[in-house]
Amino acid sequence: MAEWKTLSDIVAAAADRYGDKLAVREGNLELSFKDLDHLRRRSAAACIAAGLSRGDRIAIWAPNIHEWILAAIGAQSLGITLVPINTRWKGPEVAYALNLSQAKLLFTIGDFLGQDYPAMLADQELPHLQRQVLLRQDAASRDDAGEWQAFLAAGEGVSDADVDARVAQVTPDDVLDIGFTSGTTGAPKGVVTTHGQNIRVFETWSGTVGLRSDDNYLIINPFFHAFGYKAGWLSAIIRGALILPVLSFDLDAVMAQIERDRVTMLPGAPTIYQSLLAHPDREQYDVSSLRLAVTGAAPVPVELVNRMRTELAFETVVTAYGLTETCGTVSICRPDDPAETISGTSGRAMEGVEIRVVDAEGKDLPTDEPGEIWVRGYNVMQGYLDNPEATAATITPDGWLKTGDVGVMDAEGYLDITDRIKDMFIVGGFNCYPAEIENQLASHEAIGQAAVVGMPDERMGEVACAFVILRPGASLEEAALIDWCREQMANYKVPRAVHFVDSLPVNASGKVLKTVLRERLTA
Repeated sequence: MAEWKTLSDIVAAAADRYGDKLAVREGNLELSFKDLDHLRRRSAAACIAAGLSRGDRIAIWAPNIHEWILAAIGAQSLGITLVPINTRWKGPEVAYALNLSQAKLLFTIGDFLGQDYPAMLADQELPHLQRQVLLRQDAASRDDAGEWQAFLAAGEGVSDADVDARVAQVTPDDVLDIGFTSGTTGAPKGVVTTHGQNIRVFETWSGTVGLRSDDNYLIINPFFHAFGYKAGWLSAIIRGALILPVLSFDLDAVMAQIERDRVTMLPGAPTIYQSLLAHPDREQYDVSSLRLAVTGAAPVPVELVNRMRTELAFETVVTAYGLTETCGTVSICRPDDPAETISGTSGRAMEGVEIRVVDAEGKDLPTDEPGEIWVRGYNVMQGYLDNPEATAATITPDGWLKTGDVGVMDAEGYLDITDRIKDMFIVGGFNCYPAEIENQLASHEAIGQAAVVGMPDERMGEVACAFVILRPGASLEEAALIDWCREQMANYKVPRAVHFVDSLPVNASGKVLKTVLRERLTA
């Protein structure tokens, strides 16, 4: 591994190695790796001028814009902790994160998708927040970054020597960020991880998936999420790839940008690729530049991987698995893995990481038997912020992280993620894992995407219910699909009801919101 100890080392090394090569392109704005490092130092100087010190915390609540990266790397270079905040959160949720993290400064935007961000915080009690800085007034415009430019200008009186001295104090054990969990089982928890952990994880991740300096990396995944931040722009800087931030997902705009910018690297949740495949005018766009896809964040149907290769012509499709509590990555496929392994698994543990599959009592299960995935290694979080009880409930005394995910592991250590424990339902005493049923549904020639949840049943307790998106031009009746399912799977897995829909509810990272689907059944 390269001799990088902190995030500032990575950006400085990229400037030395790649120089005038483009690092970021956003619309008409272009930044070289030298520019990126220069602006990192200006951002750091501005943080010093604002009175921030090593160990303080700043938050960013904004979509994928280049100023997001500059604000982050400037602060992180000084040992200031980044708190990324979900752009879909509303005022009370953001206030909760700001107050728990005790962030002193918030970088945000004025308007994004019709939402006035400062107004959402206007009536919130924020005792620790000292200042807000608008990166832009309108997220869609790059011509109104007045507050951000003023913030940078205030740092001009800070000497290079002062910046260097502050940067030199930072160690690999300094906290890099506090990422918030999705909060699906209660209030979101702050996950604490360090510089050293994340650098090692994503130096390994970017090398293993095959990210290269000649890649044009379209980052659709949101920057507040590890997929868009750590596996996104951080990995791109490590490898010298061009960062192409996507402000918000618009299918036609993405298709056009793939053609215009000759996009080669396009990671995302399965829903991204399913949307591309379902585009009725897909043949009108030149997507031949696409080379590398990395997917995860949800179970991946084998049929989807096959279609990505044959219909979107990706040379390489890699699956990986991780969670916020593991810096975003646990397992990953290797470049020399056979195609069927890459299609059917999320790879095996990264070097230095251990994986177990256990039963409800924490006892190891035989290979190919589903159970909860436990993880131990350098990638496991330091703990939940100011929540020792939750930390103790999640990490065992000997360091095993209980993920809450269900999976099976084969004899060679390859992991197949089947579901979340909370998504499993029981039909007449049989455990049902929705992803297994979804995989089978995805193999039907008329189906573009499917999501399965359990619904109440008086006799069986629960039974499967499928929400299905058909491929363009396809037609299918509920009874015919149920009959087909009876031929393909055990009877207890067969959906008892099918709802044909135009879209599925997803969160910002592309995961289907099963809770919303369950609510539809009881509405």
